[in-house]
Amino acid sequence: MSDNSRIRVFATGGTFDKEYDELTGQLLFQRTHLADMLRLGRCHLDVAIESLMMVDSLEMSDRDRELIAMRCQEAEEDRIVITHGTDTMERTAAVLGPRFGHKTIVLTGAMVPYTFGSSDGLFNLGTALAFAQTLPPGVYVAMNGRCFPWDEVRKNRELGIFESLRKS
Repeated sequence: MSDNSRIRVFATGGTFDKEYDELTGQLLFQRTHLADMLRLGRCHLDVAIESLMMVDSLEMSDRDRELIAMRCQEAEEDRIVITHGTDTMERTAAVLGPRFGHKTIVLTGAMVPYTFGSSDGLFNLGTALAFAQTLPPGVYVAMNGRCFPWDEVRKNRELGIFESLRKS
């Protein structure tokens, strides 16, 4: 791990990067929007973006999750942000959590595609980058301004939010 200031960002798809196909009426993937989002957010961090896959997280396989884990292991950076679909984000976090006590890895996503203009993706990306810089090593899920340890979070599908598994 040679560069402690750079943040590696892995794109995996999910709602974050979906686009609307006007001809078919379908949501699809063409490319990641991360560079555009960072430029729009006037980000001045040293960020290296790598697209691992462009899939809906409901279609993400165990093999895909192993690829994510392998690339996290191989990354020189100590800090990693992973953009991911929200439907199975906890599953990927559960694969990474037990393996990465030596790097800070933050998974984030969006409920609305970035290209729709009303997306929460830009805010979530910004907070994930901030959490990646400030949290101790471990694996986290960051959504809508909140951050959760990998083994203490769930997506509440009725409310459309991520929440803690801890009893208050």
